[in-house]
Amino acid sequence: MNVVAVVAALGSAAAFAVGATLEQSEAKQEERAPPLDPRLLLRLIRRPRWLLAWVPEGIGTGLQALALSFGPLVLVEPLLITGLFLAIPLSAALNHRRVHTRDYAVVALGGAGLAAFLLAAQPQPGVAEPSVAGWLGVALWAGPALAACLVAAWCAGNAVRAVLLGVASGLLYGVAASLLKALTAQLSTEPLAIFARGQTYALIIVGLAAVTLNQNAFQTSRIAVPLTAITILDPAVSVVIGVTAFHEKISTDGPRLAIQVVAVLAMVGGIWLAATTRSDIRQQQPGYGKPGPAPQRGPDTS
Repeated sequence: MNVVAVVAALGSAAAFAVGATLEQSEAKQEERAPPLDPRLLLRLIRRPRWLLAWVPEGIGTGLQALALSFGPLVLVEPLLITGLFLAIPLSAALNHRRVHTRDYAVVALGGAGLAAFLLAAQPQPGVAEPSVAGWLGVALWAGPALAACLVAAWCAGNAVRAVLLGVASGLLYGVAASLLKALTAQLSTEPLAIFARGQTYALIIVGLAAVTLNQNAFQTSRIAVPLTAITILDPAVSVVIGVTAFHEKISTDGPRLAIQVVAVLAMVGGIWLAATTRSDIRQQQPGYGKPGPAPQRGPDTS
């Protein structure tokens, strides 16, 4: 086990946790916006603490890149999940709420499933860049999946909405990572040439959409609910795109395939637990962007 990769991955996880906590604390102060409404980002960039969150986010990205340069995906990605255990108490402290033990169960189940899947799958490198047909194949399943999440989130209650928006965010983050991966080779040899490529502009659009949905999700529920979905879907979607578009290989022999099936069920179980958790966000739905009626006492049926 590479010590540098482990330390860098743990540092990255901590930095991402701090950044996400600051973002969520500020996003919840804004009136709830409909999914993909760019006005939410325009309001958030006027908040100094939200902008400050991008300092640890940048540090986390740099440390993640360092970790991946010294260690494989199957080592680094599971370690990044540890940041969720830091984000939960940080968010509770910033928002003056108690820590919910169910949040730790959500993170533990989903995170264990992701770690087990990556360790069993052992993805192997494929082609440097997908063909046009490969990208079209990604669009054919990612587009409808994203649309379904957004339509369902529009009508869902708080916790379910947060999970659906987290799934949508993780989906877009995974697509963005794949677009960036396709550009990395040219970045090191002809950096200016990337501005003549469609993938560059697709990356900008997808990245902005992912960040916007991320903030939408943060407005709706406790941080563990959407962040668990994002953390699981991001690498999971990257693996799917790697296999289908980059022609990467994963191990599917008997025992490994069985572990992967159980791991996927664990990830789904973690997301399901997140969706059925009781929300404590004092915002009401309907009425995107408008104050809702006064909150009522009693359990949230979402």
